[in-house]
Amino acid sequence: MSNEIIKIFDTTLRDGEQSPGASMNTEEKIQIAIQLEKLGVDIIEAGFAAASPGDFDAISKIAQRVTNSTVCSLARAIDADIKAAGEAIAKAKMKRIHTFIATSPIHMEYKLKMTPDEVIRRAVNAVTYARTFVDDVEFSCEDAGRSDIGFMKEISDAVIEAGASTINLPDTVGFRLPSEIGAMVKEMSEYTKGRAIISVHNHNDLGLGVANSLEAVMNGARQVECTINGLGERAGNAALEEIAMALKTRKDIFSNFETNINTKEIYPASRLIANITGIEPQPNKAIVGKNAFAHESGIHQDGMLKNRETYEIISPADIGLDMDDTLVLGKHSGRAAFKDKLAKLGFTLDETALNSSFERFKILADKKKDIYDDDLRALVTNEMTKSTQVFELVSLQLMDCSNGVPSAAVSIKKDDETIIDASIGEGTMDAIFKTIDRISGYEGKLMDYKVTSVSKGKDALANVTVKVAFNDNEPAIIGHGLNIDTMLASARAYLGALNSYLSMEGMLKLRKHDSGKTV
Repeated sequence: MSNEIIKIFDTTLRDGEQSPGASMNTEEKIQIAIQLEKLGVDIIEAGFAAASPGDFDAISKIAQRVTNSTVCSLARAIDADIKAAGEAIAKAKMKRIHTFIATSPIHMEYKLKMTPDEVIRRAVNAVTYARTFVDDVEFSCEDAGRSDIGFMKEISDAVIEAGASTINLPDTVGFRLPSEIGAMVKEMSEYTKGRAIISVHNHNDLGLGVANSLEAVMNGARQVECTINGLGERAGNAALEEIAMALKTRKDIFSNFETNINTKEIYPASRLIANITGIEPQPNKAIVGKNAFAHESGIHQDGMLKNRETYEIISPADIGLDMDDTLVLGKHSGRAAFKDKLAKLGFTLDETALNSSFERFKILADKKKDIYDDDLRALVTNEMTKSTQVFELVSLQLMDCSNGVPSAAVSIKKDDETIIDASIGEGTMDAIFKTIDRISGYEGKLMDYKVTSVSKGKDALANVTVKVAFNDNEPAIIGHGLNIDTMLASARAYLGALNSYLSMEGMLKLRKHDSGKTV
């Protein structure tokens, strides 16, 4: 008897992006989607098409690039949302629309201000309309964890009849305990058996997202919604890597289940998303945290030397982590060796990206004695996810002395023209950003600034992440910069945010022109 496949529905690009400060540009989203496909994710929720022109554009481009995973867009139970979703995923080889409406008494009364009968009618209309775009429709009972199970059965009957093939039961506020989730899933699974797949989407407000998801699998759920690194709004979502490795490691309990996840792509996926969002997993985070395979206790080290299984239930190699991650390439290494090393790290680059990354690598190799795999991951990710560069940093000169006034001279290229300007500031960083503002004509408001060391050593690469608001009426934009010099990395990060903002602004103007209205 063959094992049952548990479908993995990844929502890093949609729910994960709702983490404060985790917004991504289109190129970054495309690279994440490509990595999720390598990881073996069954369904990629690429975004919420109706949310913004940027979301629509990213979903549309992902739909054209991904072939082995289903590409999905979220949509409220509103015709305009569903139409946007259907159009965004139109060119996907496999496509799904995920529509939802709240089903809990508190949401229906206070948020929707609708009666249960009105909610059912809205849900049926949404699924029926979604079926005009796709054959694969998922329906979610938002706040299922606090919904009446009798009402969920009633609305499930109605949407299944209308064409929904997956019923999702989200614990939207992360309120339920594993036993409660298990009981709900068991009853709903037995009720809908043979008519629809039961899915769960567990938030982590009480730290139970993964436990609730595993309990749901034991009780009939055949799809689990999750994110890489547990990203998501508030306390985040159930972590994909923890669910996948629990199912694999505890075969004594989950002997009848398996996933299509290629676990060796877990660590590369985790690092890619951490590099892009600037949100690092906590050091003691299960599976992918910096300390997940570290052993400091003398007793533990003694046991590890004798047999790794004394204190290690998962091999680092199982998740694609090389514990001896020193790169033997140096400044004399050739392009072929560089390309081969990237392939071993899971990167497949086109000629342009390869040449650009190799050029950056050679510059880095001149400055840094030891180069590690994480250095390469950060460098290549930075090159691959660059948005269209309206402004490009040419040079930066700083003057900051204890008795003087911090100043920055910045040289920036735009449309083959190099513009040079200088400014003073309250500090060196302030001077840099003010000068960029003067040259570009855009005034940014710095909302967040973070610098992390990519690897180890005094010459470690600085990975700078900034969050900048260029318009009070629009969300702040994330920018990334990478360099051994932290100030140079900061300038690149600020310009990266500006370039991302301009690319999104350009997409908005294009869609207005194409449709005659803002979508």
